[in-house]
Amino acid sequence: MPRPFVPTSAAARALVLTALLAVLPTVLSVLAGTSAGSAATSTVPAAVVGGDVSWPQCPVGMGIRERRSLGLPLPGTRAQFVVIGLTNGPAFTPNPCLAQQVEWARSRALPTSAYAVATWPTARQLAIHGATGPYTGTTRLSRLRNAGYAEGTYNMARLASAGLRVPHVWIDVEHYPVRPWSGDRRANRAVVRGIVRAYQDAGLQTGFYSTVLQWPGIVGPVRWGLPEWHTAGPRGKAVALTRCSEPSFQGGPIVLAQWWTEDADHDVLCPTDPAVADPASFFSAP
Repeated sequence: MPRPFVPTSAAARALVLTALLAVLPTVLSVLAGTSAGSAATSTVPAAVVGGDVSWPQCPVGMGIRERRSLGLPLPGTRAQFVVIGLTNGPAFTPNPCLAQQVEWARSRALPTSAYAVATWPTARQLAIHGATGPYTGTTRLSRLRNAGYAEGTYNMARLASAGLRVPHVWIDVEHYPVRPWSGDRRANRAVVRGIVRAYQDAGLQTGFYSTVLQWPGIVGPVRWGLPEWHTAGPRGKAVALTRCSEPSFQGGPIVLAQWWTEDADHDVLCPTDPAVADPASFFSAP
């Protein structure tokens, strides 16, 4: 996959965002002011709303036994971007209708990003992947990093299989009952570190979906300073917007905030200086 281009000037940012986010009229209105020579710092308007989809939106009954798809609706016509999940929940399981969801996003001309859930490797996965990868594989932590690296590599293979080219893949780090994390935060951190390296080695940018409570409980008080995606749970858009200004969980800029309803996950682009978190660094052209 190509190394993403990160614009370094206001004019360049305006050109890239015009190309990639043409369906985001509120963003374009701000960029138009910037390209016209406004001296004020541009911000992304809070009204830019999209959604995230994955295996729950696949036709009913697809996927692994623990995560059968639910046939939930895809985002409606008001969605201005989409983040597509690559797995059927835990690592090394494919989203059973990824290709169809990618095609749907293209048909809607929606700027697209991707995410994948990070999970603790099974004993079999560790045996298969622990000794191969960029780490030595001679210690427990290095084997876990290699397993994480393999998770990231698997997810990028899913991108390729669906013909989806994105500049950024989010890593979902949360407690997951299907494949629970270990009680060893240092070991959990090794897995996540391996995933981060896999994406970065491939020229992709990455960041984390998590919460200020779950992150330290899973990986400890590590601060990598990567972009963050926060959630308000079922509390609605107004509360989600407050998540844009809450403390970060690992020292990075908060780019997206989520809330969910009974049958859909909704997301809003946080109002952020493009010099800090440029939307073109997260979404691909449809």
